[in-house]
Amino acid sequence: MGSQASKQLARRKALSTQKKTLCELNQTCGDVFPGSDYHPPDRKNWMSGLGPEKVHINKIVWPGTHDSATNKIGIPLVSRPFAQCQSLSIYHQLVRGTRVLDIRVQEDRRVCHGILVTYSIDSVIKDIKKFLAETQSEIIILEIRTEFGHQDPPEFEKYLEDQLGEFLIHQDDHVFGKTIAELLPKRIICVWKPSKSPQPKAGGPLWNAGHLKDNWIDTDLPSTKFDSNIKHLSEQAPVTSRKFFYRVENTVTPQADNPVLCVKPVTRRIHGYARLFIAKCVSQGCADRLQIFSTDFIDEDFVDACVGLTYARIEGKA
Repeated sequence: MGSQASKQLARRKALSTQKKTLCELNQTCGDVFPGSDYHPPDRKNWMSGLGPEKVHINKIVWPGTHDSATNKIGIPLVSRPFAQCQSLSIYHQLVRGTRVLDIRVQEDRRVCHGILVTYSIDSVIKDIKKFLAETQSEIIILEIRTEFGHQDPPEFEKYLEDQLGEFLIHQDDHVFGKTIAELLPKRIICVWKPSKSPQPKAGGPLWNAGHLKDNWIDTDLPSTKFDSNIKHLSEQAPVTSRKFFYRVENTVTPQADNPVLCVKPVTRRIHGYARLFIAKCVSQGCADRLQIFSTDFIDEDFVDACVGLTYARIEGKA
């Protein structure tokens, strides 16, 4: 009992120290970077606003959501706080400016997060199609994977092709160097990551796991995650020479041995430091590696930060 109490005291001290570290870093380094003062006039159509003929795929800083389809997961006020990472529907995330979706599924095609489940993947597809019907030049990266510990949904690759075929941008390394205008009217880069089924084939309508990578670490300590993100990002090649998407997640995760297990209060420890992260990338010379930047509970300021750096790249300011 005493050792457990001692461990918890040590964890509280570490957390307090790390919160203070990020706060002081924000005060000394600031959150200004090329394009930080840019705010898209229409987040629903921000890619269109930047000019589809000017925006190359590998110049975009893609605002993404982590565990995107968890707005209605579990039981409200009971299990939902332990697994909910987004409060908005998929449609409203896209309207807000999200362009990368992280969807986890189980055997019956229901979206899940660990052992908790929510609506069918059909609801996700419906929201995406609604958004695409209301816009003309917005490109979406849709990552769908089988949740750890689950089996792949039967014939799921065929399902995705049948549902999204008219919008799918086929797997092709040349896509990275193309502009949005050159890809239209195709609108979705769909990355399917099965657990045991064969990976999508090269040249097909779906992209395989090798085309979307990250170095996720499981921690609830914000400075630890912040520093890890910088370290792994700096080890990547610049976006202009990569043939895969690389993701950094501005999130921290509840830990089983910590009294605070609800997602929102834990992830808020790092949530407000997205602009600091981009500014730090600039000062350390690795901003040219930043590509997909994801968060829990996405908001307008996070979107604006990503779009701002994208704008600066297009204008030759970053």
